[in-house]
Amino acid sequence: MQVLVVGATGTLGRQIARTALDQGHSVRCMVRTPRKAAFLQEWGCELTRGDLLEPDSLDYALEGQEAVIDAATSRPSDSLSIYDIDWDGKRNLLRACAKAGVARFVFLSLLGADQHRSIPLMDIKHCTEQLLMASGFDYTILRGAAFMQGVIGQVAIPVLESQTVWVSGTPTPIAYMNTQDMARFAVAALERPQTVRGAFPVVGPRAWNTGEVVQLCEQLSGRSARVFRVRPFLIRLMQSLASFFEPAVNIAERLAFAEVTGGGQPLDAPMQESYEAFGLDPAETTDLRAYLKEYYDTILKRLREMEADLDKDAKKKLPF
Repeated sequence: MQVLVVGATGTLGRQIARTALDQGHSVRCMVRTPRKAAFLQEWGCELTRGDLLEPDSLDYALEGQEAVIDAATSRPSDSLSIYDIDWDGKRNLLRACAKAGVARFVFLSLLGADQHRSIPLMDIKHCTEQLLMASGFDYTILRGAAFMQGVIGQVAIPVLESQTVWVSGTPTPIAYMNTQDMARFAVAALERPQTVRGAFPVVGPRAWNTGEVVQLCEQLSGRSARVFRVRPFLIRLMQSLASFFEPAVNIAERLAFAEVTGGGQPLDAPMQESYEAFGLDPAETTDLRAYLKEYYDTILKRLREMEADLDKDAKKKLPF
């Protein structure tokens, strides 16, 4: 199919583009800054400059396309509110799809969005889902929880470097998923009639709370972790302060998400129906333990090689 990937420079979007290419699709990626997306072109994607807040650019990006996979979301560095970027942008995109006659639409949402309407990002995801369900699009909604890639920066690296691991709220079991696995679901939807006009949970094999993740990182790295638990009222205070200043509105909205990841309500769901609908094998889905083991094995091997090289250089400087 001719597929437009929106948000292709993101952690998930690039995996979707790569997977779609591997599956034989013709992939066009709409990006805000083409010079920062040269790697997508090297893979074989067609690049087009576009912005969800610039409707005219969407018309050109959608020309000749048969399907859209939407993995776009606002970034922490964006100065505008999430509502400006994600909500207004999504409505612009759906209007442009209807105008261009592109009916097939795969949307990356969040698990439990309908239960956390007070959280801006969750509210937007829920409202976008409702918009799709009330439309004539052949949509597929994928409801994810969190990605394993995020665990690297939040826990794995701090444990390895003896830095503090910051934890907030009540321990919340989260079924982390590898972005490569999520990409397989997104691309599989294009050829599976069973997924049309359906919403599916797409989460990892097991839910882990932060304490379990920290212990796992300690075991795999051989290092001890320093954990500092932030009280919820401090998060709310930071959110309130940030909301007073317009440039920090985006930050305040993202801090609100801590109520989801630290709320104690498990971010997990049964996956049997999802695997059957998408025609995928559960055994091929990455487990968090295996993912972190591969990461630490690679990093620790490189560190040992670097230490060996330093020893060689030191020996060369000896006078005997």
